[in-house]
Amino acid sequence: MAEQAGKNEEVLKVFRKEKIITNKRLTQLLDASNRTAQRRLRQWHTYTSYNQNGRYYVLPDIPKFDHNGLWKYKGVFFSKYGNLCQTITALVNNSPDGRTVSETSALVSVSLSSFMTEGRKALPLRRDKVAGRFVYFSPDETIYNGQKRKRHKHDTSCKLTELPSDAEAVIILVERIKRPKLNIENLCKRLNRKGHRIECKTVQDLFEYHGLQKKTPDSKQ
Repeated sequence: MAEQAGKNEEVLKVFRKEKIITNKRLTQLLDASNRTAQRRLRQWHTYTSYNQNGRYYVLPDIPKFDHNGLWKYKGVFFSKYGNLCQTITALVNNSPDGRTVSETSALVSVSLSSFMTEGRKALPLRRDKVAGRFVYFSPDETIYNGQKRKRHKHDTSCKLTELPSDAEAVIILVERIKRPKLNIENLCKRLNRKGHRIECKTVQDLFEYHGLQKKTPDSKQ
Protein backbone atom coordinates (compact mmCIF):
# COMPACT_ATOMS: atom_id res chain seq x y z
CA MET A 1 0.00 0.00 0.00
CA ALA A 2 2.77 2.41 0.99
CA GLU A 3 4.70 1.36 -2.11
CA GLN A 4 1.72 2.14 -4.34
CA ALA A 5 1.23 5.54 -2.70
CA GLY A 6 4.89 6.31 -3.27
CA LYS A 7 4.57 5.31 -6.92
CA ASN A 8 1.56 7.59 -7.34
CA GLU A 9 3.46 10.52 -5.85
CA GLU A 10 6.36 9.94 -8.24
CA VAL A 11 3.99 9.83 -11.20
CA LEU A 12 2.16 12.95 -10.07
CA LYS A 13 5.49 14.76 -9.76
CA VAL A 14 6.31 13.93 -13.39
CA PHE A 15 2.74 14.76 -14.45
CA ARG A 16 3.00 18.22 -12.89
CA LYS A 17 6.38 18.83 -14.48
CA GLU A 18 5.13 17.91 -17.95
CA LYS A 19 1.82 19.75 -17.30
CA ILE A 20 -0.17 17.69 -19.84
CA ILE A 21 -0.01 13.97 -20.47
CA THR A 22 -1.49 11.26 -22.68
CA ASN A 23 -3.01 8.01 -21.46
CA LYS A 24 -0.19 6.08 -23.14
CA ARG A 25 2.43 8.12 -21.29
CA LEU A 26 0.61 7.60 -18.01
CA THR A 27 0.48 3.83 -18.42
CA GLN A 28 4.24 3.88 -18.97
CA LEU A 29 4.85 5.96 -15.86
CA LEU A 30 2.56 3.80 -13.74
CA ASP A 31 3.83 0.62 -15.34
CA ALA A 32 0.20 -0.46 -15.29
CA SER A 33 -2.73 -1.27 -17.57
CA ASN A 34 -4.82 1.21 -19.53
CA ARG A 35 -7.72 0.54 -17.15
CA THR A 36 -5.57 1.45 -14.13
CA ALA A 37 -4.42 4.64 -15.84
CA GLN A 38 -8.01 5.63 -16.57
CA ARG A 39 -8.94 4.97 -12.95
CA ARG A 40 -6.11 7.23 -11.77
CA LEU A 41 -7.22 10.01 -14.11
CA ARG A 42 -10.73 9.86 -12.63
CA GLN A 43 -9.38 9.82 -9.08
CA TRP A 44 -7.24 12.89 -9.83
CA HIS A 45 -10.25 14.70 -11.41
CA THR A 46 -8.26 15.58 -14.52
CA TYR A 47 -9.52 17.70 -17.41
CA THR A 48 -9.53 16.18 -20.90
CA SER A 49 -8.49 18.22 -23.93
CA TYR A 50 -11.30 19.26 -26.28
CA ASN A 51 -8.98 19.10 -29.31
CA GLN A 52 -6.32 16.55 -30.30
CA ASN A 53 -9.06 13.88 -30.16
CA GLY A 54 -9.24 14.22 -26.36
CA ARG A 55 -5.84 12.53 -26.03
CA TYR A 56 -4.40 14.83 -23.38
CA TYR A 57 -5.11 15.26 -19.68
CA VAL A 58 -4.19 17.88 -17.12
CA LEU A 59 -4.49 18.00 -13.32
CA PRO A 60 -7.20 20.38 -12.05
CA ASP A 61 -4.82 22.81 -10.34
CA ILE A 62 -2.55 23.32 -13.38
CA PRO A 63 -4.69 25.28 -15.91
CA LYS A 64 -4.99 29.05 -15.62
CA PHE A 65 -8.37 29.37 -17.29
CA ASP A 66 -9.15 32.68 -18.97
CA HIS A 67 -12.44 34.59 -18.52
CA ASN A 68 -14.07 32.25 -21.06
CA GLY A 69 -13.03 29.18 -19.07
CA LEU A 70 -10.40 28.13 -21.62
CA TRP A 71 -6.72 27.22 -21.28
CA LYS A 72 -4.31 26.50 -24.12
CA TYR A 73 -0.91 24.89 -23.76
CA LYS A 74 1.43 23.94 -26.62
CA GLY A 75 -1.40 23.53 -29.10
CA VAL A 76 -3.56 21.49 -26.70
CA PHE A 77 -6.79 23.11 -25.53
CA PHE A 78 -8.77 22.57 -22.33
CA SER A 79 -12.05 23.90 -20.99
CA LYS A 80 -13.33 24.03 -17.46
CA TYR A 81 -16.72 23.07 -18.88
CA GLY A 82 -15.63 19.70 -20.26
CA ASN A 83 -15.66 18.41 -23.84
CA LEU A 84 -16.22 20.45 -27.01
CA CYS A 85 -20.00 20.09 -26.96
CA GLN A 86 -20.20 21.17 -23.31
CA THR A 87 -17.79 24.04 -23.97
CA ILE A 88 -19.76 25.40 -26.94
CA THR A 89 -22.98 25.17 -24.95
CA ALA A 90 -21.47 27.09 -22.02
CA LEU A 91 -19.92 29.75 -24.26
CA VAL A 92 -23.25 30.37 -25.98
CA ASN A 93 -25.25 30.36 -22.74
CA ASN A 94 -22.80 32.79 -21.13
CA SER A 95 -22.74 35.13 -24.11
CA PRO A 96 -24.72 38.39 -23.86
CA ASP A 97 -25.93 38.14 -27.46
CA GLY A 98 -25.45 34.53 -28.60
CA ARG A 99 -22.67 33.35 -30.90
CA THR A 100 -22.22 32.51 -34.58
CA VAL A 101 -20.08 29.60 -35.79
CA SER A 102 -17.21 31.93 -36.67
CA GLU A 103 -17.38 33.72 -33.31
CA THR A 104 -17.29 30.43 -31.40
CA SER A 105 -14.51 29.07 -33.63
CA ALA A 106 -12.44 32.17 -32.90
CA LEU A 107 -12.83 31.64 -29.16
CA VAL A 108 -11.96 27.94 -29.02
CA SER A 109 -9.34 28.11 -31.82
CA VAL A 110 -10.99 25.17 -33.57
CA SER A 111 -12.96 25.16 -36.82
CA LEU A 112 -16.55 24.39 -35.82
CA SER A 113 -18.24 24.73 -39.21
CA SER A 114 -19.23 21.06 -39.54
CA PHE A 115 -19.59 20.45 -35.81
CA MET A 116 -22.12 23.22 -35.23
CA THR A 117 -24.04 23.02 -38.52
CA GLU A 118 -24.18 19.31 -39.32
CA GLY A 119 -24.14 18.15 -35.70
CA ARG A 120 -26.27 20.92 -34.21
CA LYS A 121 -28.88 18.43 -32.93
CA ALA A 122 -26.32 17.30 -30.36
CA LEU A 123 -26.09 20.86 -29.03
CA PRO A 124 -28.81 21.87 -26.54
CA LEU A 125 -29.07 25.31 -28.13
CA ARG A 126 -31.44 27.40 -30.23
CA ARG A 127 -30.44 28.60 -33.70
CA ASP A 128 -32.02 31.56 -35.46
CA LYS A 129 -31.12 33.64 -38.47
CA VAL A 130 -30.29 37.26 -37.63
CA ALA A 131 -29.28 39.76 -40.33
CA GLY A 132 -28.61 36.90 -42.73
CA ARG A 133 -26.44 34.90 -40.32
CA PHE A 134 -27.20 31.87 -38.19
CA VAL A 135 -26.74 32.66 -34.52
CA TYR A 136 -26.85 30.17 -31.64
CA PHE A 137 -28.71 31.17 -28.48
CA SER A 138 -29.49 29.73 -25.06
CA PRO A 139 -32.54 27.41 -24.94
CA ASP A 140 -33.71 29.21 -21.79
CA GLU A 141 -36.54 31.49 -22.91
CA THR A 142 -35.60 34.43 -20.70
CA ILE A 143 -31.90 34.31 -21.62
CA TYR A 144 -32.77 33.74 -25.28
CA ASN A 145 -34.99 36.82 -25.46
CA GLY A 146 -32.28 39.01 -23.92
CA GLN A 147 -29.56 37.58 -26.17
CA LYS A 148 -31.59 38.00 -29.34
CA ARG A 149 -32.57 41.56 -28.48
CA LYS A 150 -28.90 42.49 -27.92
CA ARG A 151 -27.85 40.65 -31.09
CA HIS A 152 -30.30 42.65 -33.19
CA LYS A 153 -29.05 45.87 -31.61
CA HIS A 154 -25.41 44.90 -32.07
CA ASP A 155 -25.74 43.74 -35.67
CA THR A 156 -27.69 46.75 -36.83
CA SER A 157 -24.98 49.02 -35.39
CA CYS A 158 -22.19 47.13 -37.22
CA LYS A 159 -21.31 47.29 -40.89
CA LEU A 160 -22.08 43.64 -41.47
CA THR A 161 -21.84 44.00 -45.24
CA GLU A 162 -18.07 44.43 -44.83
CA LEU A 163 -17.72 41.11 -43.01
CA PRO A 164 -17.20 37.81 -44.85
CA SER A 165 -19.82 35.08 -44.96
CA ASP A 166 -19.75 32.51 -42.16
CA ALA A 167 -18.11 30.00 -44.54
CA GLU A 168 -15.39 32.50 -45.50
CA ALA A 169 -14.95 33.53 -41.86
CA VAL A 170 -14.25 29.94 -40.84
CA ILE A 171 -11.73 29.55 -43.69
CA ILE A 172 -9.92 32.70 -42.52
CA LEU A 173 -9.98 31.65 -38.87
CA VAL A 174 -8.69 28.16 -39.66
CA GLU A 175 -5.71 29.69 -41.47
CA ARG A 176 -5.17 32.05 -38.53
CA ILE A 177 -5.29 29.13 -36.09
CA LYS A 178 -2.69 27.23 -38.15
CA ARG A 179 -0.40 30.25 -38.49
CA PRO A 180 -1.10 32.68 -35.63
CA LYS A 181 2.03 34.79 -36.29
CA LEU A 182 1.21 35.50 -39.92
CA ASN A 183 0.28 39.10 -40.63
CA ILE A 184 -2.91 40.01 -42.51
CA GLU A 185 -1.18 40.72 -45.83
CA ASN A 186 0.61 37.37 -45.90
CA LEU A 187 -2.47 35.59 -44.59
CA CYS A 188 -4.44 36.98 -47.56
CA LYS A 189 -1.71 35.86 -49.95
CA ARG A 190 -1.94 32.32 -48.59
CA LEU A 191 -5.72 32.34 -48.90
CA ASN A 192 -5.51 33.63 -52.47
CA ARG A 193 -2.98 30.93 -53.41
CA LYS A 194 -5.50 28.38 -52.13
CA GLY A 195 -8.19 29.84 -54.38
CA HIS A 196 -10.02 31.95 -51.78
CA ARG A 197 -10.45 35.46 -53.19
CA ILE A 198 -10.75 37.35 -49.92
CA GLU A 199 -9.67 40.98 -49.59
CA CYS A 200 -7.29 42.05 -46.83
CA LYS A 201 -9.82 44.67 -45.71
CA THR A 202 -12.37 41.88 -45.19
CA VAL A 203 -9.90 39.90 -43.06
CA GLN A 204 -9.04 43.01 -41.06
CA ASP A 205 -12.73 43.77 -40.45
CA LEU A 206 -13.29 40.18 -39.31
CA PHE A 207 -10.37 40.30 -36.86
CA GLU A 208 -11.49 43.64 -35.47
CA TYR A 209 -15.04 42.34 -35.10
CA HIS A 210 -13.79 39.36 -33.06
CA GLY A 211 -11.13 41.34 -31.19
CA LEU A 212 -8.33 39.34 -32.81
CA GLN A 213 -6.41 42.24 -34.32
CA LYS A 214 -2.85 42.43 -32.98
CA LYS A 215 -1.42 45.77 -31.88
CA THR A 216 2.16 44.88 -32.76
CA PRO A 217 3.51 43.98 -36.23
CA ASP A 218 3.28 40.29 -37.04
CA SER A 219 6.26 38.31 -38.25
CA LYS A 220 6.24 36.14 -41.34
CA GLN A 221 5.89 32.42 -40.86
